[in-house]
Amino acid sequence: MKDHRRYDIDWLRVIAIGLLLIYHVAIGVQPWGRMIGFITSEDSWSTLWIPMTMLNVWRIPLLFFVSGMGVYFAMRKRSWKSLIVERGQRILLPYVFGMFAIVPIHLWLLRHYYGMSQSYTWSPGHLWFLGNIFCYVLLLSPLLFYLKQNETTKLATWIKKTLSQPWGLLFVLAAFVAEVMLLDPVPFELYALNWHGFVLGLLAFFFGFCFVLSGELFWKMIQKWRWAFLAIAGLLYGFRIAQYGSSIPGYLLAVESLAWIFAVLAFGSKHLNKPGKALNYLSEAAYPVYILHMAFLYLGSAWLFPLAIPVQLQFFGVLGITLGGSFGTFEIIRRVGFLRPLFGLKPVKRSPESLVLAKTAS
Repeated sequence: MKDHRRYDIDWLRVIAIGLLLIYHVAIGVQPWGRMIGFITSEDSWSTLWIPMTMLNVWRIPLLFFVSGMGVYFAMRKRSWKSLIVERGQRILLPYVFGMFAIVPIHLWLLRHYYGMSQSYTWSPGHLWFLGNIFCYVLLLSPLLFYLKQNETTKLATWIKKTLSQPWGLLFVLAAFVAEVMLLDPVPFELYALNWHGFVLGLLAFFFGFCFVLSGELFWKMIQKWRWAFLAIAGLLYGFRIAQYGSSIPGYLLAVESLAWIFAVLAFGSKHLNKPGKALNYLSEAAYPVYILHMAFLYLGSAWLFPLAIPVQLQFFGVLGITLGGSFGTFEIIRRVGFLRPLFGLKPVKRSPESLVLAKTAS
């Protein structure tokens, strides 16, 4: 496989972060949202949770898979040391900055809205995902570099051959089922700041890397079976809805989660592997928008939820404020050189002509 860029992976990252924003806004119109630290409306839109619960079992694991895929391409022109430095600049720096400068904003808004005592509190908050990713890079990079630089060895060849066949996905499934059986997470969908989320993310990150390592045979295989993945996912989701209120075994949720993810990867690789101006813009915006969105979500919630308007208008209003505020702030960040690295953006490269002009002016 040539190491050309896969635009479908970029699109899936953008789509996954977009779904995450919608999901977080939806929590604000659920009666239990305050229990997990969200500002919530006095009215609830319970039926909205039917499609949201479908997303809940695969939205975060998909991001971990996509992150592992991205590392494969990041390793193309980097040594182990340069990869760690680059990931530290792109992931660890925004994580630390956000933990001390961004997350406290929405925590302050939460306390202010509910009349709680105010104090400065730093926390990973929604940025826990970034901390996990950086840990995975540190832990797995020796193995990943070995596989990437020795793609003709027995181990790499076996991985490629196995993952090019549908039965090879049973090894992936077995790993995720084993994780659920050993850790017994309750609920399965709670990934933040616990061992279930860490181990599940580690597995997804590693297998995401292996999927890209396996090359075109893997992508052709999942495209061939895409409708089967979708059918399995749909059937298991239907079973969950039918059993609403009952405890669903964790291993079934793991199977459903992977079926959705395989279907999304398959349809994405078939239909989204195309460049474009929209993708270029959204790919750059996705990371800062993810970092910023909770502050604007809480601001919009505090403003709109007390208003005597239908809960559906509250939902779409908060969603509009979240998107508008996050993208508007991104437009400022992308134009301010010293802010860019704090939000995971690459520094702007100055052209040779601008350097010459700068030296001339000095």
